[in-house]
Amino acid sequence: MTEFKPRPAQQQVLRFRSGRMGVAAVPGSGKTQVLSYLASRLIAENYVKEDQEVLIVTLVNSAVDNFSARIRGFIQAENLMPGMGYRVRTLHGLAHDIVRERPDLVNLENQFQILDESETHRILEDSANRWLRAHPEWIDQYKNFEAVNNQQRNLQKDWLSLVTDIGSAFIRQAKDMQATPAVIREKIMAIPDVSPLLLMGADIYESYQQGLTFRSAVDFDDLIRMALLALQMDPDYLQRLHQRWPYILEDEAQDSSYLQEQILRLLVGKEGNWVRVGDPNQAIFETFTTASPTFLMNFLREPGVIAVTLPNSGRSTLSIMTLANHLVQWTRTSHTNLRLREALQHAVIEPTPPGDPQPNPTDRPDKVVLYPAKLNSDAELDMIARSIRRWLDENPAHKEKTIAVLVTRNERGGRLVEHLQRHGLEYVELLKSSRSARETASTLSAILQAIQDPISHPKLIAAYRAVHSCLAASDEQPSEDLVKRVEKTIQKCPNLEDLLWPLVERDYLQQLQNKPEEEPVVQQILVFRQLMRRWQSAALLPIDQLVLTISKEMFTQPADLALAHKLAALLEQRSQAFPGWQMAQFIDELNNVAQNRSRLAGFSEEDTGFEPAHHKGKVVVATMHKAKGLEWDRVYLTSVNNYDFPSASEYDQYIGEKWFVRNKLNLQEETLAQLKALLSDDIAGLYLEEGVATREARLGLAAERLRLLYVGITRAREELIITWNDGKNNGQAQPALAFVALRVFWEEKRNAASS
Repeated sequence: MTEFKPRPAQQQVLRFRSGRMGVAAVPGSGKTQVLSYLASRLIAENYVKEDQEVLIVTLVNSAVDNFSARIRGFIQAENLMPGMGYRVRTLHGLAHDIVRERPDLVNLENQFQILDESETHRILEDSANRWLRAHPEWIDQYKNFEAVNNQQRNLQKDWLSLVTDIGSAFIRQAKDMQATPAVIREKIMAIPDVSPLLLMGADIYESYQQGLTFRSAVDFDDLIRMALLALQMDPDYLQRLHQRWPYILEDEAQDSSYLQEQILRLLVGKEGNWVRVGDPNQAIFETFTTASPTFLMNFLREPGVIAVTLPNSGRSTLSIMTLANHLVQWTRTSHTNLRLREALQHAVIEPTPPGDPQPNPTDRPDKVVLYPAKLNSDAELDMIARSIRRWLDENPAHKEKTIAVLVTRNERGGRLVEHLQRHGLEYVELLKSSRSARETASTLSAILQAIQDPISHPKLIAAYRAVHSCLAASDEQPSEDLVKRVEKTIQKCPNLEDLLWPLVERDYLQQLQNKPEEEPVVQQILVFRQLMRRWQSAALLPIDQLVLTISKEMFTQPADLALAHKLAALLEQRSQAFPGWQMAQFIDELNNVAQNRSRLAGFSEEDTGFEPAHHKGKVVVATMHKAKGLEWDRVYLTSVNNYDFPSASEYDQYIGEKWFVRNKLNLQEETLAQLKALLSDDIAGLYLEEGVATREARLGLAAERLRLLYVGITRAREELIITWNDGKNNGQAQPALAFVALRVFWEEKRNAASS
């Protein structure tokens, strides 16, 4: 860090000393390094006094650590006191600082608590569940009767999940617009013919806030809303913060929200100094947060703002940069949907200039592959695993390279891990939960289900299978044939009580003990029976103690025991937050971890920051969203089809449009459109034709997915492989329109080079 040699474009940013500056930075342009160095120069040159700080606001906690380390290194090189003169915060961290200093301004107690994401989700889900039970007729207004009748399946969980998601988006949007449940209720009372969606959202919001109030707690969205309110309430407090933070440097500004911008504008004030750095083409959180690249783009055009571009990137080969640049050009000039031509802003990634300390890797056009063949979902994952295995085996030097496979969803990442394990590949996960956490949660879930429903043959067999799998490392591990025989024996037992808790004259195993060939089966079941008896006897214990009782007999490795303790603590927290929970709810919580729907804090690389260089020769499995800000030598982009990357065509399918909802309505977006119209006093917007918001949401998702593809491409340094599959349900998915355009371009370029 002490040998930082700024490029000409970077020097423009480093000359900043006052006013407002907006910086559009391409991927790999070194914006973190530049902002860190700028902060250190402002401190070293005494632009901040002893009681002042340069405030750096960034997106995620790992970036906080990265900024802090870089600034500390630069400051130490100047022989200055490390840790002095700067503060690095996420938006939530900054909001917490503001509210914690003056909680009285927003009617909070000094010891208020902030609920984590998983706990607030449970409060929300409980509110949604109670609302659905009270309004069963609501579903019939939106049900796709024909599709549902053909499926012949119970959709209770599907509807609950959808209503929970709608409630979550409604609450987030309401808080971003600073609207309390009382404000929304008052506005609803003033209009006729209120939409059922709007009424549902208002009811769930009200119930959710009551849940927070009951716990004397706030959520992260409240924290940001209250921080803004505190700044607006007390001009003297705001003035003290102006004095404390005379310089504000904002990273990842393309992901700024309305409230974030308002907070920072107040903190900057008329005399403050503000640098906003970001890349509108990497705005990939718009469809599930209130963030928007519009705020940064508008800022860059504001009078008095110095607009600077950082176009040079030393991250990737010329071929990879050319592909990314073509995606931008094709989108802006040739996309079949004219409105999507604005999805990506004009930007050209340029190589670093001669003599740069970070030269681009040697170009290898043959290492950019857009795989044309149609593959089903599993075949795609297996092909990738085999490709990595060959690549690692063909050259020992490859084991010193970094590798990543980027997926679109956490669940698919979990499936990929199974294929990697089958091929003997070492891997690291940047998913919601690690494989070990999923396996531990799955094992405990299977056993608890057998305890909850002791007369179920399938659940008892699943519990036996979990016990067998967990003890698979034993020297006395039974063969797969023996395991299947045990399962058949359990299945044949007419009354499971005669197997687990038999009277002397009704012991189901008695009839087998006279058959020598069944002795191994009997011994297996006797051991399993003793375990199940002890666990069933412990079923009245509090949930955390029950889980620990099971874990002591199931796990021997320290890592597995640590995971079990973490899961027990998680369930104990849930029991405190939800006193009415029964075994079924605790099992659902474990299943959320087992199926990669919930994150188990403290057991992933993300919790301590992630550095790809620390995992050479191992396959990193990450979602494309989690990969933002990272880079690898070899990158696979998967599932680039017209479901995961739609183009707003009528032939595409859309994640937000559920098959069990009529007319392909995106109920979440229909609800949000109603809410925005209500809070903006837009009477005409309240009575728009049904489906308008759904069509707009298709465009929004398609635009964001073009940016996500751009982010994925620009994660690769030397080698890039892009594949697609035909979808997981009906196999009707096609390659994404952008994939086809890129492949045609690349083939023409390769053919021209070889002729």
